[in-house]
Amino acid sequence: MKWIEAKVIFDSSDKLLAVDLISNLFYDLDLTGVVIETPEVEPLEDWGGDAVIPEEYAVIGYLPCDDTLEKSRKFVEENLSRLEKTNGIESKIIYSDMNEEDWTQTWKTYFQPEKITANIVVKPTWREYIHEHDEIVLEIDPGMAFGTGTHPTTRMCIALIEKYLKRNGTFLDIGTGSGILMIAAAKLGAIKVWGTDNDNVAVDTAYKNLIQNRISESSFKLLAADFMDQITESFDLVAANLTTKTILILLENVKRVLVQDGILICSGILETDKDSVLKKMKDLDFDLIEILVKEEWMSMACRPM
Repeated sequence: MKWIEAKVIFDSSDKLLAVDLISNLFYDLDLTGVVIETPEVEPLEDWGGDAVIPEEYAVIGYLPCDDTLEKSRKFVEENLSRLEKTNGIESKIIYSDMNEEDWTQTWKTYFQPEKITANIVVKPTWREYIHEHDEIVLEIDPGMAFGTGTHPTTRMCIALIEKYLKRNGTFLDIGTGSGILMIAAAKLGAIKVWGTDNDNVAVDTAYKNLIQNRISESSFKLLAADFMDQITESFDLVAANLTTKTILILLENVKRVLVQDGILICSGILETDKDSVLKKMKDLDFDLIEILVKEEWMSMACRPM
């Protein structure tokens, strides 16, 4: 498949906010992920000699080269102009033709091993990493799917899974992307891990990553489905790293896939959307357990009352 790389190079006094606002433009187009380039990152000793450090701040989205392309380009360009007026984010956008194979190879240059909790490391499958004895290493190749583990929403999700997953518990990941949350749950002791995604590419990618991490096929199941459409069982812990809009929809029916006293982890929520999510939880009788905040993003753990 052909893609157009839309690289938004920007400057702002608040770099983290700018990244989130520009990324959200691509998410509003239903893209499942973006690439973020920052020149501030320091290469670690175990990154290897092929590590490349970006020269400018940029957010990159990949637009499908189909009949929606011109509409998508216009949407991004108009909203970048709006962000300059309302938030002082100066930007320019550069378009490049790219096929799927080029895409999957280009972004890998910037994906390096990263410790995301005290005990868990995310490692690209193509990188070398010497892990410490007590570390849990998640081997990931996202391909065209969302989920490298480095985004704040994924990091917080994994931290909450590590905290609330029962030993020998069961786990469901709604919108699994690369399968990274399923892998984390399995390596943290879940005996059954299921995942859903409405993108067949993501389902295939998640399967490959689970096998790469030596997760037994008898312990996991992947479904190409919207939300919980094909889920017929209940789970101790359910995670949904999505967007505020989809979280609000999900809350309406998620109780049916939670066991009694089960816990739901919601992530992908901007701090500005906090009140709307909390109100929805209260209206639907969810008890808030914990909120994590990182770089303008929020993750919440809750359970039905």
